[in-house]
Amino acid sequence: MIPWLDIHTPFPDVSHALTDEAPGLLAAGADLSPARLLDAYRRGIFPWFSEGQPILWWSTDPRMVLMTEDFKVSDSLAKAIRKVERSAATDGRWQLRFDGDFEAVMRACAAPRKDGPGTWISDEIIAGYTGLHKLGYAHSSELWFDGELVGGAYGVSIGRMFYGESMFARVSDGSKIALAHLVRFLQARGVAMIDCQQETKHLASLGAAPISRARFLAHVRIAIEAAQITDWHAAPPA
Repeated sequence: MIPWLDIHTPFPDVSHALTDEAPGLLAAGADLSPARLLDAYRRGIFPWFSEGQPILWWSTDPRMVLMTEDFKVSDSLAKAIRKVERSAATDGRWQLRFDGDFEAVMRACAAPRKDGPGTWISDEIIAGYTGLHKLGYAHSSELWFDGELVGGAYGVSIGRMFYGESMFARVSDGSKIALAHLVRFLQARGVAMIDCQQETKHLASLGAAPISRARFLAHVRIAIEAAQITDWHAAPPA
C-alpha cells in the first residue's frame, strides 16, 4: 500500500517505493505546484500517471541516466547536426534555440504518435511544468525550420542536474538533434548527468544506462547544490 498525499504531506523516503507490483511507485496525490515538483526532483522523485489516474509519484531503482560524456552520435546523426549548425551559424533555414516556445514543445511531446495515442503529458502536467519554466527551472531545446518548430526536448534543471522529460520530432532526427544541442550546452556548463527515469532501447542507443538509485541520489545531492544555470536565453547555437 502506498501513502496518499495531500498538498501539505511530505514525501515518504524513497526507500519505501514498491518493488513488486509497480516497481518504483512511491506515493499518490498532492499537486503539481512548482514547490511540490522542485521538492520531488531534489529527492529523486518524479510524477508519472495516465489521464483519469491520481497523480502518481515514482522513484525507480535502477534509474536510467545519460552521462553527458557518453552521449552517442552516429555518423548519420553527426552529418545532420553539422548541416543544422552551419545553417544556424549563418541565420539560415535551420535554427537551434533554447526556450523559444516551451509550452509548444510540451504540447508537441503530448501529441499522438504515428504508432499510438498521445502520451501521459496531460494539461495538468503542462500547467505544472510551465509554472516551473516561468521560475527558470524547466527548459526546452528546440529545432526550427523556416520558422516552424520541428523537434525538441524538455526537462527540469536544478543546480547542475538536468532531469529529461520527453522529446518529439516532426522531421527525421529532429529530437536527436535537439538532444545533442542540449547535451553539448549542459556538458559545457559542468552537467555530468541527465536523468532519463526509465530504461528504453531508444535511450540506450543514445548512450544512456541504468545505475542504482543509491548512486543516482548520491550524484543528485551534490549536483543540485551547485549554481543554477542562468544563460539559457543568451546561449548561441552549438
